[in-house]
Amino acid sequence: MSSEQDHLKETDTEARFGFKKEQNSAFETEKGLTEETIRLISDDKDEPDWMRDRRLRALRQFHEMPMPTDWPGQPDLTEVDIDEIVPYIRPDIDTRGGVDDWEELPEEIQDTFDKLGIPEAEKNALSGVGAQYESEIVYQNMQEQWEEKGVIFCDMDKAVQEHPDLVEEYFMTKCVPPSDNKFAALHGAVWSGGSFVYVPEDVTVEMPVQAYFRMNSEGMGQFEHTLIVAEKNSEVHYIEGCSAPQYSQFNLHSGCVEVFVKEGAHVQYSTVQNWSKNTYNLNTKRAITEKDATMEWVSGSMGSKATMLYPCTILKGPGATDNHITIAFAGEGQNIDTGAKVYHNAPNTKSTIESKSISKDGGRTNYRGLVHIADGAEDSSTSVECDALMFDNESTSDTMPYMEIEESKVDVAHEATVGKIGDEDVFYLQSRGLDDDDAKQMIVAGFIEPITEELPIEYAVELNRLIELEMEGSLG
Repeated sequence: MSSEQDHLKETDTEARFGFKKEQNSAFETEKGLTEETIRLISDDKDEPDWMRDRRLRALRQFHEMPMPTDWPGQPDLTEVDIDEIVPYIRPDIDTRGGVDDWEELPEEIQDTFDKLGIPEAEKNALSGVGAQYESEIVYQNMQEQWEEKGVIFCDMDKAVQEHPDLVEEYFMTKCVPPSDNKFAALHGAVWSGGSFVYVPEDVTVEMPVQAYFRMNSEGMGQFEHTLIVAEKNSEVHYIEGCSAPQYSQFNLHSGCVEVFVKEGAHVQYSTVQNWSKNTYNLNTKRAITEKDATMEWVSGSMGSKATMLYPCTILKGPGATDNHITIAFAGEGQNIDTGAKVYHNAPNTKSTIESKSISKDGGRTNYRGLVHIADGAEDSSTSVECDALMFDNESTSDTMPYMEIEESKVDVAHEATVGKIGDEDVFYLQSRGLDDDDAKQMIVAGFIEPITEELPIEYAVELNRLIELEMEGSLG
């Protein structure tokens, strides 16, 4: 194991994610969602009229749409009362849109991201970093070599002001319209912060760019928006991390991700989400891929009270490819409902979905997926593999795959396995000198290896450590 891995392994992960800071905001709205609230948010950001008008339309759609309650086995959302959420908190920093020097941040915010290891990661392995605290980006930086090639990596609020043509064209118009679902409409009304990534034609960003979203205040909602546009034959890897401390009052995270993968381009979106057990994590993520383009999703979900997350890819052009790799962990009182959606709308398209889930102490995981192959999408193929691991008789794991096949000349495969950690496996490892806990942790590490090997080493080590802490019951 390298010295870097040793350092990460020894990191006190519980302390890194579980700490709380005293709330210190420059501006925040009242609880609830009204037209006045939306206008206050838009005015505070000095937004153009077109963005304010989009927010107000989304608000009307939110009020018109019902709360999703009729999905089989879905998480219980009765506690989610939008009138009890503070939708917008602007942190108290001097520079709107964030600074490009960690030393310019207030001490309490600087300390937050130091504990999360973000400045160190930027030095070692990243092309650019954005860091969000509460509702706004507080730090943003991009290496000059990529800026010189025309790569844009900035916060969404800055993009609205400095790249209005691109944002107006792509923001919640073609990929995730507010009418998609109630929480997409909510997001469209109150979104704040997030990342804008634009990669010009024929440019390969060789190191990942990363954004980290920290929710610190009790009873707030975080609604960051990520918009990625990869032009023809470009390539980029975007990494996202999320965390929040534990409170008695519920928090809400309802982000949105929109990805446009143009002809021959390649985008990988990786995320490790470690929300606290009072957080409802309800996101909408979607990508549109053109001819011969590739989209990859790598996701780890844990920590929240309930998660509903189903990244979706629309394979729009011939030869387009989509890969989903997901891991979900549910402990006591948690319902982690995750999966993937893929729409094959062109011939010779390919998708693979690999889902891993772990449940213990009565927790519930569920794979909920949809693969649609349209009439005329001949010579397309899809493969879905779902593997679940349970620790006890109280835990549950379900698989709900939906296949809508309208074309006969296609190749479709689905496989699902559910099992418990076997006594024989534990006994074998104990005979090699491991105690019971270490043996189970080794089995789990091997189970999720297909996920971790797709992540940069810092995130892979952290994901393994987070799952170890979840198994010990040490987190939030």
